[in-house]
Amino acid sequence: MSRTGRVERTTKETSVLVEIDLDGTGKTDISTGVGFYDHMLDQLGRHGLFDLVVRTEGDLHIDTHHTIEDTALALGAAFRQALGDKVGVYRFGNCTVPLDESLAQVTVDLSGRPYLVHTEPEGMAPMIGAYDTTMTRHILESFVAQAQVALHVHVPYGRNAHHIVECQFKALARALRYASEPDPRAAGILPSTKGAL
Repeated sequence: MSRTGRVERTTKETSVLVEIDLDGTGKTDISTGVGFYDHMLDQLGRHGLFDLVVRTEGDLHIDTHHTIEDTALALGAAFRQALGDKVGVYRFGNCTVPLDESLAQVTVDLSGRPYLVHTEPEGMAPMIGAYDTTMTRHILESFVAQAQVALHVHVPYGRNAHHIVECQFKALARALRYASEPDPRAAGILPSTKGAL
C-alpha cells in the first residue's frame, strides 16, 4: 500500500506543491527560493528516508515569511495524508542529533492532536543568509498544525545558528521516520487504546 501524500496550496502570496513518499530512499527535489530552507528540507528528506518534492513560488519581494510558512503548512498536510490510518506504525519516535557544538533532542507522537514544545538557545544570530532564524519555531508550529502530531524539540546548547537549526531538522527527520515506520509486531493494529488516532 502506497504511503504518499500530495498537496497543492495556492494563495495570493504563494503557490506550493509538496509530494512525499514515507517509504522512499531520501531522494529530494527542493526549490523554495530560500537557499537555507531548501537545505533544511533536504535534510528532512535524506535523514527521514522520505522521497520529497517541494516547489514553492512566493512573494519573496516582501520577505521570506509567507514562502516558509506556507511550505511548512503544505508539508504537514502531505505528511498527514501519507500516514493514512496509522494502522501498524510505531506511533512514537525520538532522536538526539549532535552537530559539532550543538545538540537537538526531538520526540514525536503521531497522536492526531497538534501540540508543540520548542526550546533553543537565546541570542542566536538573527539571519542565516535570507533565512530568519525565528522562523524555525514557526515552521514547526505550521507543520504540527497540519500534520496533527505532538512534537517536542529541545536544543539545550549550541553557538552557531546554522548548526542549531540544522541539528533540529536532522533530529526531526529521524524521529518522524521512526514514528511512521511499520512495526512488524503490530501489523493491522492501531497503536491506541481508544481506537482512534
